Amino acid sequence: MSRSDPCRSCGACCAALRVSFHWSEGDDVSPAGVPAGLTEPVTPHLRAMRGTNQPRPRCIALAGEIGRDVRCTIYPRRGSTCREFAPSWRQGVPNPHCDAARALWDLPPLIPGDQSDCPRAA
Repeated sequence: MSRSDPCRSCGACCAALRVSFHWSEGDDVSPAGVPAGLTEPVTPHLRAMRGTNQPRPRCIALAGEIGRDVRCTIYPRRGSTCREFAPSWRQGVPNPHCDAARALWDLPPLIPGDQSDCPRAA
């Protein structure tokens, strides 16, 4: 795993958690928003990325192999849930959701310093 950007070799959060957000973040409402064709309705007010609202989630926008080399195919247009998700130690504290997602994929939890050069969410 790269010490400078563990997110690019992880992807566990995209394959362990439901990625839901307000419907208005879709590109059918906000032109630069999340591609609506990659989402599905969850409630009248929420959408989820396709593939994440199931027992074995995997976001449709995730490309690559979990724990080795991954990327988000819609990174500049990802929703608020993804933009706000902080990997463990990025903000100086562990994130139990990050640690749990990594554990589901038999990846060790991140440790302080793993995020030293990781790019901040835009």
